[in-house]
Amino acid sequence: MSLPSSALRPAVAVLLGTALLTGCTGGNGGGSANGKHRESAGASGAAPARSAASASGRAASSLIVNGPGPQAHYTVQAQPAPGTCHYRTVRGQPLQDASCTPGALNPDVTQKTLASIVCRTGGYTSAIRPPVSVTSVEKTADARSYGYTPSLHDAEYDHLISLEPGGDPNDARNLWVEPPSPGHQPGSGPTNPKDAVQNKLHQALCAGQVTLARAQQAIATDWTTALAALHLT
Repeated sequence: MSLPSSALRPAVAVLLGTALLTGCTGGNGGGSANGKHRESAGASGAAPARSAASASGRAASSLIVNGPGPQAHYTVQAQPAPGTCHYRTVRGQPLQDASCTPGALNPDVTQKTLASIVCRTGGYTSAIRPPVSVTSVEKTADARSYGYTPSLHDAEYDHLISLEPGGDPNDARNLWVEPPSPGHQPGSGPTNPKDAVQNKLHQALCAGQVTLARAQQAIATDWTTALAALHLT
């Protein structure tokens, strides 16, 4: 499967890029149908300085910017400084620090391209995922950003806005080490009810029940309330 034409475009300067590289402020406390990268803590080495993502594309809202989109060759993206990101707990579920992980969009995915990219038979996410050799290094570094110390085998390096509704594949603003949900059995690997939410959101998008912009904003804001906010429950 060929990548979208923008996959070959190099990343250029982005909104918030400098802030991300210098670290994020603390928070207020505290899936994909095709699967996600779920690496164990085996990678080592510091992430090199990341190229800033593109601000030239159209964002779905004033709060979510476009990332560089799919790339022909992914490189490790630098993460916020260690200890600068803080988890929140909402309705018993761990949520990201919105300052460190506000989300970033794939500029190829728009309302007009939903049918040809997101909703096409066979899907498209497997063709645009960064390789584990890249994400495993990022995951280890992002765990330091969030101060996450349990086994990374049980945590998921999660796209805040999943790939189906147009989340950027490898922008550091759209990926975070997501702790397991309450009741998780240690050592059993990542399990998270967010996956079911993302799948239902994908189905609603392709059925025309919700617009892309609203879906992206809802999942980026709080996945635990996304379906209710979009009247999909």
